[in-house]
Amino acid sequence: MRRSPARVVSLVPSLTEAVAATGPELLVGVTDWCTHPAGLTAARIGGTKNPDVAAVAALRPDLVVANEEENRPSDLAALRAAGLDVLVTEVRTLPQAFSELERVLVAGCGLDRPRWLDEAEAAWAALPPAPAPRHAVVPVWRRPWMVLGRDTFAGDLLARLGVRNVYAGHAERYPRVPLAELNASGADLVVLPDEPYRFTADDGPEAFPVLPAALVDGRHLTWYGPSLAEAAGALRAALRR
Repeated sequence: MRRSPARVVSLVPSLTEAVAATGPELLVGVTDWCTHPAGLTAARIGGTKNPDVAAVAALRPDLVVANEEENRPSDLAALRAAGLDVLVTEVRTLPQAFSELERVLVAGCGLDRPRWLDEAEAAWAALPPAPAPRHAVVPVWRRPWMVLGRDTFAGDLLARLGVRNVYAGHAERYPRVPLAELNASGADLVVLPDEPYRFTADDGPEAFPVLPAALVDGRHLTWYGPSLAEAAGALRAALRR
């Protein structure tokens, strides 16, 4: 029988927030990009793409939680080679997010299923039917321009809110697309999150002069954790402006 961990290192901001909201006493290490909740006191062990493997091992964690998209296979292999137990999530849809959060928190960390997870599921289930679909391009970077492509968690959330990603059928998950092509894509909306690139009212909309722009909180669009409880309403409101 697997022993419940007493020391957890998180390599994913979303999972850091989820563990901190449910069993904060477990966290002993987090990445430099883990910003929620405020006041984290766990040791910083580098970035999501370049964690300090030796520093992680020195923390003697019982469990390291990671994600197949946010963390590199070579780093995860190095952690396992150091004798560490690594739990890797895959989150590309909202139902996957809910099931993977339960797997991390309950099966992985030995915690009770948190109330915030029930509240998040209820919030998304209670959404009214989506209006007539809008078609959007969703940049996540500029210089060069990169957008959401196929099979992404953010794309799934938008689809549930009546916003169809024009590049959802692209062969790549985050394709580089020239700006002229984005403006000629047939979209009737551009959705601009504030992470990973920080799009703002003064940095982003001007590149799409013929499209209305919806500025959205990147944490609501891309994070899977306690923020999901408020994300449904917040994104819906931002997309309707």
